[in-house]
Amino acid sequence: MASAARVDLDGNPIKAMTICMIGAGGFIGSHLCEKLMAETPHKVLAVDVYNDKIKHLLEPASLPWAGRIQFHRINIKNDSRLEGLIKMADLTINLAAICTPADYNTRPLDTIYSNFIDALPVVKYCSENNKRLIHFSTCEVYGKTIGSFLPKDSPMRQDPAYFILKEDASPCIFGSIEKQRWSYACAKQLIERLVYAEGAENGLEFTIVRPFNWIGPRMDFIPGIDGPSEGVPRVLACFSNNLLRGEPLKLVDGGQSQRTFVYIKDAIEAVLLMIENPARANGHIFNVGNPNNEVTVRQLAEMMTEVYSKVSGEPALEVPTIDVSSKEFYGEGYDDSDKRIPDMTIINTQLGWNPKTSLWDLLESTLTYQHRTYAEAIKQAISKPIASS
Repeated sequence: MASAARVDLDGNPIKAMTICMIGAGGFIGSHLCEKLMAETPHKVLAVDVYNDKIKHLLEPASLPWAGRIQFHRINIKNDSRLEGLIKMADLTINLAAICTPADYNTRPLDTIYSNFIDALPVVKYCSENNKRLIHFSTCEVYGKTIGSFLPKDSPMRQDPAYFILKEDASPCIFGSIEKQRWSYACAKQLIERLVYAEGAENGLEFTIVRPFNWIGPRMDFIPGIDGPSEGVPRVLACFSNNLLRGEPLKLVDGGQSQRTFVYIKDAIEAVLLMIENPARANGHIFNVGNPNNEVTVRQLAEMMTEVYSKVSGEPALEVPTIDVSSKEFYGEGYDDSDKRIPDMTIINTQLGWNPKTSLWDLLESTLTYQHRTYAEAIKQAISKPIASS
């Protein structure tokens, strides 16, 4: 049980609070719930349509935190109970969103509704009831870097001023309207602007989080095992699925995009600091990522192939990757940002947070989990059609 003597960054005792967590059953929510149950006295009203990823926290009743987490099966689109839960809580954390790139250009309406329209009541209820809000946005709000518009051979492309992304200075540069992939980033930017305006005009206490590729166990789903067979999850789960099935990893447009990856457990430390240090976190937008873990998507594929061989004991394929076009993989209207490197000044100054885990270590931990959780189920799924024929 958490000790009563816990203090915040300014040495003040941390009071136990009730947190309404919307999207608690997802990847980030499940890790945050674990952290809150294991290390704090806070109570969680866990709101989601699914609870598979937090079932281990809800049962049995003998768990040390029994009674501190309650699951409420609510779809925030159309449920009047939501305002009551927000009123009961000291803090609302909104994690709910469609956030798989394969959906942005194939389901742009759902993407815009999920990330903007459905979030409106949450912001409204927090503002009207004077409740603090931690709203999860995305690093995608930055769009493309200024550097990506410079000539390919321009030395200015190497200048950090043209590609490091700063919360309070970088512009948000999206593709043209027919590039529907930007529907997600645009909806997320608009809700950020609304939250910020509620803070400026109506005194809403808010923190906005911009995650930079948080990865780890329980991320997304493995198609055909615990998600739809035709589903396309984000890159980590896509590559994991290929590795588990012994298939080449598909590199969209050669895997030239560059990304930074941060371990979910490091990122959750940052969120806990925001929860427990409102005086330092309110009114701020925080990049949460690991600038030291930058690779191209091709390099990520190569590293994951090597790590998976180590954890599974299976040799890598002769041809471990294949190139596919973005149109073939994602459909019409796809576009992408070139680089995503977070500036860490604000989170470092306000909360003293730095990520710790190297890319190799976080991939080893994650792929060990993926292999342990899915390898047997995939073997059975692959062998079934042969057995039935």
